[in-house]
Amino acid sequence: MAEHNKRVLAAMSGGVDSSVAVCLLRERGFDCVGVTMKLLGSAPQDLEDARSAARRLGIPHHVLDLTAEFEAQVVRRFVDAYERGDTPNPCVDCNRRLKFGLLYEKARELGCEYLATGHYARIAEDGQGGFRLAKAADPGRDQSYVLYPIPRQRLARTLFPLGELTKAQVRAIAEREGFPNAQKRDSQDICFIPDGDYPAFLERYTGKTYPAGDILDLEGRVVGRHRGAAGLTIGQRRGVGVSSGGRIYVCAKCMEANTVTVGPEEALYSTGCGAADWNWLIETPSKPFRALVKTRYRQREQPAEVFPAGDRVRLTFAQPQRAVTPGQAAVVYDESGAVLGGGTVDEVIK
Repeated sequence: MAEHNKRVLAAMSGGVDSSVAVCLLRERGFDCVGVTMKLLGSAPQDLEDARSAARRLGIPHHVLDLTAEFEAQVVRRFVDAYERGDTPNPCVDCNRRLKFGLLYEKARELGCEYLATGHYARIAEDGQGGFRLAKAADPGRDQSYVLYPIPRQRLARTLFPLGELTKAQVRAIAEREGFPNAQKRDSQDICFIPDGDYPAFLERYTGKTYPAGDILDLEGRVVGRHRGAAGLTIGQRRGVGVSSGGRIYVCAKCMEANTVTVGPEEALYSTGCGAADWNWLIETPSKPFRALVKTRYRQREQPAEVFPAGDRVRLTFAQPQRAVTPGQAAVVYDESGAVLGGGTVDEVIK
């Protein structure tokens, strides 16, 4: 692919990753246009950092106000999921609906053939005229898990310039280029909940006070009181509100009865799960096959058998897996690290 003068819309958050991504694209001869999404909770400093980086790189820059879309498509869905008892991953929804949805439309408006971001992942030709999404070279930074919703047909027009680099290499490039954000701290929490206090955010956003309820043991006996089931998640140990001689974890929630069930760590393990809203990044398989799966962002891939069924998939783990949680993503990989597809866990099979 001849890269010279190819026009690309580059998502710029104001962080070091997206700034260096644009720098690398420019070195490869791409004609870059920067865009920053203004979202609920966007910090003014981040917008200014993105503008400053664009000026330094000599590229046009646009601010796209997606506050309403972000609230409807990401924040509202996050809140609704918690109130159902799920534990959502809002980065997946943001990637699905905004970064690799609305930004593609913006790219077309601006005459751009490609969309680029500062994610740590790779896109490579599959040898059959198509493209594959694959893990980043640096396994500690890999973000392919939250990128599975990218429509397969859009992989050919997506660029991840940082896919072969480590974070240290990215910061070194930023220092070399004199970017003021070269040592800017990475965000650690959900962007619209910077303090990480999910229960407090839910109450502020909804105006509700979530009612206290019973905490049950595995036999159904009341062993304590919780302060709101919506704010607890499967596998949580701290802040549950039960005194015990051993370690006790949240094992299940029943939102209808407003109860939380707790138990020892061994009660967290399951043999499989079901996942909905599945997005295949390969030709849709017609029969079961073996692959590797992740059901949490920081988890290592685990062997499983994959049973396709339309836009749903059932997974049977080779070994029981810990704290598989409705609302989280289940993402399937092959042995080479290519993403085969992913969806949202909606059933846990004990």
